[in-house]
Amino acid sequence: MKKLDIYLQNVRISKAEKYITKGSNVLDIGTNDGIMFEKLSHLIASGIGIEPTTINEVNKEKYKIIPGYFPDALINENTPLFDVITMLAVLEHVPTEEQKKLGENCAKYLKKGGIVIITVPSPQVDIILDVLGKLKLIEGMQLHEHYGFKPSDTEKIFANNFKLVCKKTFQLGLNNLFVFEKI
Repeated sequence: MKKLDIYLQNVRISKAEKYITKGSNVLDIGTNDGIMFEKLSHLIASGIGIEPTTINEVNKEKYKIIPGYFPDALINENTPLFDVITMLAVLEHVPTEEQKKLGENCAKYLKKGGIVIITVPSPQVDIILDVLGKLKLIEGMQLHEHYGFKPSDTEKIFANNFKLVCKKTFQLGLNNLFVFEKI
């Protein structure tokens, strides 16, 4: 990853950190290399990261990364319900026809009162990322998977089983933070 990729990733993690309480059991969907677990290890008691680009399972002291897609990757896992589910810069990569089911599956794997933390870029970010990619200032952005996602669709996906706790923009309105609590 390039320096700008790392900076953007760190900003998203810092937004999530404010909503994770000490001792949480966390599911990170689209975990990449598990960096969120490393940076927030002071808060996270245990965790599972799911990453479709990972080939082999990775086991660390407080967390593990398993290859695959949510929720299918959890089928062989003996996991308790999670306190927190994070999706940082992930939702825009989920195909439209799978988004409603994603909200339902989050409810299935989350404790009552647990939270889902989501960051999603604003649509104009695709243009900026395309330019930054051509200038080779970023890498790893899967723009072809953004499916024209609109941040306003996030609330519809989590309308059942959840109440909206926080909705705000950051990075000059180019990014959006949503926090939902399971009811």
